[in-house]
Amino acid sequence: MAEMLNDEIAQRLKEVARLLQEQGANPFRVQAYRRAGETLHRLERPVTDILNAEGMEGLQQLPGIGESLARSIRDLVNTGRLPMLDRLRGEADPVTLLVSVPGIGEAMAKRLHHDLGIDTLEELETAANDGRLSEIAGIGEKRLAGIIDSLAGRLGRVRGRFGETVPRAPGLETSVGELLEVDREYRERTAAGTLRTIAPRRFNPTGEAWLPVLHTQRGSRHYTVLFSNTARAHQLGKTRDWVILYFDDGRGEHQCTVITAQQDPLKGKRIVRGREAECAAYYREPEFG
Repeated sequence: MAEMLNDEIAQRLKEVARLLQEQGANPFRVQAYRRAGETLHRLERPVTDILNAEGMEGLQQLPGIGESLARSIRDLVNTGRLPMLDRLRGEADPVTLLVSVPGIGEAMAKRLHHDLGIDTLEELETAANDGRLSEIAGIGEKRLAGIIDSLAGRLGRVRGRFGETVPRAPGLETSVGELLEVDREYRERTAAGTLRTIAPRRFNPTGEAWLPVLHTQRGSRHYTVLFSNTARAHQLGKTRDWVILYFDDGRGEHQCTVITAQQDPLKGKRIVRGREAECAAYYREPEFG
């Protein structure tokens, strides 16, 4: 049974490597996932034993397994799913992502997605801390605390002495300038027809390979970028406007959405949803006049 789980995880990691290679990702990143799969195939000890006894630190002692790959293995062990693999396959679904958070069932996830417009774990964390989740029927104080704690672990947040989330050190937050630059690269390369396209399984009955995917890097951050293929994007006709950026900064996977602003003073400009004030400051810089 243990060998079967190790082999299943190894196959998933090797599939990530294959899809990254097909989609033009950095060869070093491709090789990292391929080597990790080989490590799991050769591993005689059940990976669940390592995770239970030694945690993430134990996984990182395995050959070729760094922090990001250890998180991937942990997620596969705990949930049976790997969000990154879903994205590469064209199967990403906000509802499925929300359901992966303990305390949130499918019906609740659909309400959060459709009623509050929550697509990402970062947006869920914001809603949990600004009071919106506590207004949803079925989310009491105990469940809310559990959701916040789970998100802290998933998003690599540091917890303070009394349980509060400690803000990141200044300068570590990815700048809106970088995010908008990656968005610009994606849209320009999409227009030029230089990106590989995948056939998303959701909202695509004909199986058309219409969704361009970009793998790019800024410093140590690996980005995977796609147009939004959510129900809301289709309903509002924004599947060629809303751009989803997934990136790993070494402490965890993150996600943000870049859209075209519809209201003054940024109307017509590309902005990072939820970081409008920073975008306004960015566009006030001299080069943007």
